[in-house]
Amino acid sequence: MAALALLAVPAAQAGDGHDHGDAPPAATGPALPRFAAVSEDFELVAVVNGTHLTLYLDHADSNSPVKDAQLEVEIGGQKIKVQPHAEGEFEATLAQPLQPGATPVTATVTAGAVTDLLAGELDLHADEHAEQGNASHWQSASGWVAGVLGALGAMAWGWRRYATGRRSRTGAAA
Repeated sequence: MAALALLAVPAAQAGDGHDHGDAPPAATGPALPRFAAVSEDFELVAVVNGTHLTLYLDHADSNSPVKDAQLEVEIGGQKIKVQPHAEGEFEATLAQPLQPGATPVTATVTAGAVTDLLAGELDLHADEHAEQGNASHWQSASGWVAGVLGALGAMAWGWRRYATGRRSRTGAAA
């Protein structure tokens, strides 16, 4: 009965001029691994997508891209050839995908008369993310199963109560 009542309720809909347009698409899938390194002068953020590396270099005080900078990057003791892509943006290709675990990262930035050494660490744990995704899927499915079983139990209880009341009324008349 409760399930039928819920199905009978019409969905709320916005009238003319009261909707807010299409919702922005939600991000799907796991976030790409990244690392950050910061000094008094610079901030470096890198995003790792398989063997492709995108690096963003900004001034620490203003968060504006660093113009005409040269960047040398070393990941896990291996020097990576970095190419400028846009103002404050660089790209590189790794020889092979990085292994799971903590990998030290150092970057040397030269911008005009300023040279700085940035250090950070890239922490990859791909197996944990896959297990978390599966766990949340099963938790969601078990919640739905529990809800359906609860609704069926409530319907069975209601039917049994109805049938018992009908028998007692019929028996009293005879």
